[in-house]
Formats: sequence, structure tokens, C-alpha cells
Amino acid sequence: MLISNKQKKILTLLSDGEFHSGTELAQTLSVSRSAICKQLSGLAILGLSHSAVSGKGYRLDKSLELLDPSAINAVLTEQNKAHISVFELHDSLNSTNSYLVEHSSNKAPSGFICFAEHQTAGKGRRGRQWLSPYGSNIYMSILWRFQQGGIASTAGLSLAIGVAVIRALKQLNISDVGLKWPNDIYSQGKKLGGILIEVSGETDGPCAAVIGLGLNLFLPENQAQGIAQAWTDISKISGEIKVSRNKLAGLILNDVLTIVSDFETCGIKAYLDEWRSYDCLKGKEATLFMGQQQIQGIVEGIDDNGLLLIKKADGSVKAYASGEVSFNPSIA
Repeated sequence: MLISNKQKKILTLLSDGEFHSGTELAQTLSVSRSAICKQLSGLAILGLSHSAVSGKGYRLDKSLELLDPSAINAVLTEQNKAHISVFELHDSLNSTNSYLVEHSSNKAPSGFICFAEHQTAGKGRRGRQWLSPYGSNIYMSILWRFQQGGIASTAGLSLAIGVAVIRALKQLNISDVGLKWPNDIYSQGKKLGGILIEVSGETDGPCAAVIGLGLNLFLPENQAQGIAQAWTDISKISGEIKVSRNKLAGLILNDVLTIVSDFETCGIKAYLDEWRSYDCLKGKEATLFMGQQQIQGIVEGIDDNGLLLIKKADGSVKAYASGEVSFNPSIA
């Protein structure tokens, strides 16, 4: 869905969460009041709800902090600013990952950064949709090119990116967070975010990774009713801490760039101990789903290659490179 210029102007005016009269909005946009009503009626498709009160006007049910490239850039170190070749912020995309996968195939440069306020077809693992209401969360993708080692050189990259996200959250004093193998961010047994990495290229030569992150900052309850698993967002776990969306985006981007720029040299081994300190699966009963196969046991953490270790009922421990883990976070 494309957002019209008029809708964007209205959203910018209403982003403060205060009432604005129909007359004020109409005069600012040089349109009729009926045109304002028509534009506002389309906001629900973006995952936004608003109120209309006679004598007061219109307001969004929750204020928005729209992303600002200059505010995000202000958080970055000079070294990481130099890693960025292209920075794009879109009002709406089908998916930031799909967008950069297409650009990657067209020889776009490494360090291409893409943020979106809204996704119409956000991508999770295994083809699942990632719920992406407008202006509420973080939807970000990075195209990074690795020159040596081929696709195998990206092994464990999703674990390292998870470490980057936790580092950024801790800088905002959000500490009740952990990582679920191989690419989920969790808090109090509920999913807070997810990482999706799509790799293409040669077995032994250059390859490209599109690194996508979806992180829930504020997920409206009425929008989340169709989510099958337990979920949470930063507004629920931060307590009295008010989190700036732009600062969060900048901190995450900064920490991700720090890790990906070194990953080709140091690989996953540099981040194993830190990842293990955030592991929210270790010691829990779990089921690993691999196609039609199910492996049950106790999670023993990860090995030195980032593979998942599961201890079976017979006492044997085996490492697994892929699959999806289901567990009950309340059972130790």
C-alpha cells in the first residue's frame, strides 16, 4: 500500500497525539474537511486507530515518533557512518528484506540500509508474515557483502546479530531480554523480535547477506490478535522508561554495523560467550522441528560453531544446525 502525501502530512500533524480540528487540518493541507475524513478513513489499513470528537477534532489513539534519518544518524559512530553506502527510509514497503534482496541481485553496494515505517508483507522465518503496523516498531534491513569464504562464512551471523540487538537494548536500560536459538529476541518467555538473514552468492567466493530485523516497540492489541505465539513489546517491559524510537533504531544500527564489519575476520567465535549469557533456552525441555522430524530433549546451549545442543532421554547430546524450537518458558 502506498501512503499518499496528504496522509503523510496528516500523520505528521497528528503524531503528537493531541486533538487537531478538521478545519485546521483542511487549511494546512488546502483541502476540504470531507477530504480529511476520507484520508483518515484509510489509516486503519496502516494499523492506526484514531478518535473523532465533535468540537475537538481528530487525534491518534497513540502518539507516534516517526523515524528521522538525521536523528538515527546522530547516534552512529563516525566509523560506522563510513560503512553506510545508501540509507533509505520508506513510508511503506512490502518487506525491507525483499526490497534489499532485489537490490542485491541488481549489484547494489554493501552497506545499503533500509528502514520502513510500515510493511505490507513483512517476512518472518519459514515464510510467516511479520505484523508491521505503521510507525510503531523497528523494521530494518541491511545489505552486506562478504568477499571471502563464501556462504559458509556467514554461519552463525544471526546469533551475532542477536548479540548486537541485546547490546543496543541494554544501552537503554532494557535488561530483561534474552536470545532464543537461532534468531529470536525474547523477554519473559515472550517473543520481542526476530532476525531474518537471506544469503546468496558463491560457495567459495563473494556472497551477500540481507540482514533483516523486526522488533516490537509498541504493538497495538487489536492488531496482534492473530499472532499465534506469546508476544511482547518494549512498551510492556520498559516500565517507566520512555524509549525513543529513533534512538533505538540508531543504537541497533550502530551495534549491527560494528558486528558485521568485523564478522568476516572473526566469525561467530568472538560472540559465543556473550550469546551464551543471553541464552533463554539452556536447561529447558524443548522440541526441535526439522521438516517432519521432531527431536525432544533438554537444551544444552550451543557448541563452538553456534549449533544447538540437545540432550536426549538416553543421555546422548547431539548438535543441530537448523530447525525450529518450541519450548515452555515457564519450565526449567
